[in-house]
Amino acid sequence: MGDAAARDIAQALREALARQAAVRMVFAAAPSQAQMLAALCRAEGIDWTRVTAFHMDEYIGLPPGAPERFVRWLDANLFDHLPFAQVHRIVPEPDAEAAAAAYAAELAKAPVDMVCLGIGVNGHIAFNDPPVADFADPLDVKVVTLDEQCRQQQVDDECFARFEDVPERAITLTIPRLVNVGQLFCVVPGALKRDAVRATLHGPISTACPASILREHPNCSLYLDAESDPDV
Repeated sequence: MGDAAARDIAQALREALARQAAVRMVFAAAPSQAQMLAALCRAEGIDWTRVTAFHMDEYIGLPPGAPERFVRWLDANLFDHLPFAQVHRIVPEPDAEAAAAAYAAELAKAPVDMVCLGIGVNGHIAFNDPPVADFADPLDVKVVTLDEQCRQQQVDDECFARFEDVPERAITLTIPRLVNVGQLFCVVPGALKRDAVRATLHGPISTACPASILREHPNCSLYLDAESDPDV
């Protein structure tokens, strides 16, 4: 699944770079993305010096060097391996609201071409959990409070040892910002995601399952494995 997604993303990058000077793309930070990113790092024929990278969310309240920070995970799995033109990192300190506004301004400087994302156990995309998800959000980036199911997922994914260690707040790209792009590549492995994928594909398009909005995008590819596919 990860290899297949990486092949498609790499081909989309080659095609985009053949018709335009640069590409801007957003990456999710999660164990579910690891195989895809490893394969993407090995892809040939991509001029990464013309690609600008963003990430889609970050915890608030962790020490700057904490390994649980999403940007540290992306550094280790992607950013440190490829010669990107630029990498724009979300830095919540010292003022998370100001950091969100500054990141939104950076994203708004030019169109975003691609987003590589996953789906959470509660159906979230980025940190747009059901209680805070808004399909018509007026903001591009905002500060949110994480719901308990989202925080528990971070423990189940072995990113944190205890529920109490998972931060309660984060900065996230909003749903309109995520879907206002040319192409979306959504990689969702594992049995824990099966119910969320079922709601995404077959339930109502509703913030009760924020990922359901992906069905309205004209160019969104969904990659599942046998465990996450509700129709297998």
